[in-house]
Amino acid sequence: MKSNYLTRDNFGMYAHRSPGPGPSLMGADTLLGNDVCNKDGEDLGEIKELMIDMATGKVAYAVLSFGGVLGMGDKLFAVPWAALKLDTANKRFTLNVAKATLKDAPGFDKSHWPSMSDRTWAGGVHQFYGTPYGTA
Repeated sequence: MKSNYLTRDNFGMYAHRSPGPGPSLMGADTLLGNDVCNKDGEDLGEIKELMIDMATGKVAYAVLSFGGVLGMGDKLFAVPWAALKLDTANKRFTLNVAKATLKDAPGFDKSHWPSMSDRTWAGGVHQFYGTPYGTA
């Protein structure tokens, strides 16, 4: 069984489908491990971490793991949150990037995280994914 926000709902947030937690408001822990695919259904990896901008309280990036075998040799990518779309029908996220293109995305390994607050780094990441990067 695939891991997704419904299978990791330890508190019953999504059990009753009533107003409350759902596609517009979700628990961060239930998003970790969610699959990410592109519009063609190609597997692009899974969400390993969420990076929160402490000044605004908003999710800035989802750290996506791609490649490798059993967690060894995975390449990590900081994907701007705005580049991801929740696919509620398939219980996963979509990212509008071809799998071959993702291999050239700005990435890092778990031992060498970038300085995500660096404006030059952030601007390059947003440019790659085609998402706006503000001046604030």
